[in-house]
Amino acid sequence: MTTVEQGPGMPEQWPVDRYGMPPAAAPAPAGVDNMHSPTGRSGIRATNVSAWFGSNKVLERVSLDMEPSKVTALIGPSGCGKSTFLRILNRMHELVPSAALSGSVELDGQDIYGPQVRVTETRLHIGMVFQRPNPFPSMTIAQNVLAGLRLSGTKVENPDGLVKDSLERAGLWKETRNRLNEAGAALSGGQQQRLCIARALAVRPKVLLMDEPCSALDPISTSVIERTIRDLCEELTIVIVTHNMQQAQRVSDNCALFLVDGEGKPGHIVEAGPTDDLFNNPRDPRTSDYVHGRFG
Repeated sequence: MTTVEQGPGMPEQWPVDRYGMPPAAAPAPAGVDNMHSPTGRSGIRATNVSAWFGSNKVLERVSLDMEPSKVTALIGPSGCGKSTFLRILNRMHELVPSAALSGSVELDGQDIYGPQVRVTETRLHIGMVFQRPNPFPSMTIAQNVLAGLRLSGTKVENPDGLVKDSLERAGLWKETRNRLNEAGAALSGGQQQRLCIARALAVRPKVLLMDEPCSALDPISTSVIERTIRDLCEELTIVIVTHNMQQAQRVSDNCALFLVDGEGKPGHIVEAGPTDDLFNNPRDPRTSDYVHGRFG
């Protein structure tokens, strides 16, 4: 068992422009690939991932290929390790002081936990959208979009263009194009979640992780987010945690069912494969029972 190390902190204060953006990128150490690269078709692979919080083992040897430019849904009852697994995929697990893990997570064949890979670089490659919208309340809509780049010290040649592009890709530009200098917190809940998606997209990630992104939204806002997910998967690899079986069927290409075998036992994958197969022709009877609501 290997205890993961705390990632580096935020950069020091930078000179900034009207968006709060630094004038130059923070230099990457020698030998480390600069992860602010154009979006590509990149898959992510987890191999034999186990995880602990202190002495409590929460995941047991999870292996999963998340295909490029596809949506993979992680389903299963609460407490089976789905969100923990999602956080492992962009090194948020290590923020918990007692956290530990074993196994590997590879993006384009490179282990993101390798000794030469900085945690900040990993998170530029692998973005995250959380369960509840979390725009920065003191920032405008435009500043929220650029916040990830600002905090990483990344130079942007055309911030206006990037704000427009990111909001368009998140399906929010038409609703906010005349409100860019208003506070992000003034938006509705569904709009705030799309703003958070735009913020994640602005750093040009290769993979986007989404932890129950619609659980706090109304059906209309949920429908808009789902359309956005399907549009984005043409250029990104997306991994989504959801407890909504209909949503998993609507938005995902592949599914992985997580279960635990009893109280205090770690979560593991029971079955993974194309979504249509898991819902209509599952190999494991537990999969059929779960997706058809017989337990969970």
